[in-house]
Amino acid sequence: MLLFKERIQKILAGIDISIDGARDWDIQVYDERLYRRLIARGSMGLGEAYMDGWWDCRKPDEFFYRIIQASLHTENRGIGHNFYKLISNLLNKQTIRRSLQVGKRHYDIGNDLYKAMLDKRMVYSCGYWSGNPPAGGLDEAQENKLDLICRKLKLKPGQKVLDIGCGWGSFAKFAAEKYGVEVTGVTISKEQAALAREMTKGLPVEINFLDYRKIEGIFDRIVSIGMFEHVGPKNYRTFMKVGGRNLKDDGIFLLHTIGGDYPDTNLDPWIEKYIFPNGAVPNIESIGKSVRGIFIVEDWHNFGADYDKTLMAWHRNFENNWDKLKERYSERFRRMWNYYLLSCAGSFRARDAQLWQIVLSKSGFPGGYESVR
Repeated sequence: MLLFKERIQKILAGIDISIDGARDWDIQVYDERLYRRLIARGSMGLGEAYMDGWWDCRKPDEFFYRIIQASLHTENRGIGHNFYKLISNLLNKQTIRRSLQVGKRHYDIGNDLYKAMLDKRMVYSCGYWSGNPPAGGLDEAQENKLDLICRKLKLKPGQKVLDIGCGWGSFAKFAAEKYGVEVTGVTISKEQAALAREMTKGLPVEINFLDYRKIEGIFDRIVSIGMFEHVGPKNYRTFMKVGGRNLKDDGIFLLHTIGGDYPDTNLDPWIEKYIFPNGAVPNIESIGKSVRGIFIVEDWHNFGADYDKTLMAWHRNFENNWDKLKERYSERFRRMWNYYLLSCAGSFRARDAQLWQIVLSKSGFPGGYESVR
């Protein structure tokens, strides 16, 4: 056991993290079995040990920022990551049947949780804090993001818009109210669909519980906000073909997705097991291959640093509202959810993960597309 501890201590000391230290990013170890678990299971062991209360940290986001900035998360993933990578390369983990798993296990957890954590419009994707002027809070950052998307899509009253992965209807409601468009939204979460219909009642909005591969109809505009991470690399080309099939020839498609520069698109094993089953983060190459011959890339906007602020705002809301939630959710769930939010914040802070908004057209926007920021 001592040998394992010395090895972990040496690794952490190399990036200025101490065991049982006094700084915000130092970890406090409550169970000595942690070290063997880290050596054997890498990032999976780290996350599960946190859920079990074996270690803690005053500011886990700062701990993860240092871990990820030093690339320790990719160098010490353990055998579990290699297993997930092998399965991903062999199988299509995001078939129509399997795609429902993330709806049931993540988005259907409980609308009360997401109401407590998110902004007033319930937007579950990165806010736009870095506009001009910068957003003063989460509600404003999400309003700015929704309006930014509408302006990038160049929406006009009466247009028909398809929202692939519509969540709780935040974009559909905003676009219908502010820009006078008709919106068809699709989601694979029954809880999202039910609340989205309630939130958009009386507006020209239709919400469908439907896999994107079954979408029918022709639309002036298509938008997908924070859904592409559930598509999977074996289906990226199919996803783009669906977009091409359902978009008018002079239409615009905006894709809002987390992305990374790394060649491995698999999620961290802990994130995949406990938060987003069957998830995958695209890279530039995979997106480029998927759109070839279907779309022209008109604009590529990265504001990944804003996701750090968004995640930290969600974490504050979650913690501030915990007393309202704890009767339905366990303390282990609380630690799991905090680990998810704060580890992701550290990833975006380290700029390991990015947030991309990509504007696509089928044959080139007439006269050239003018970028919107």
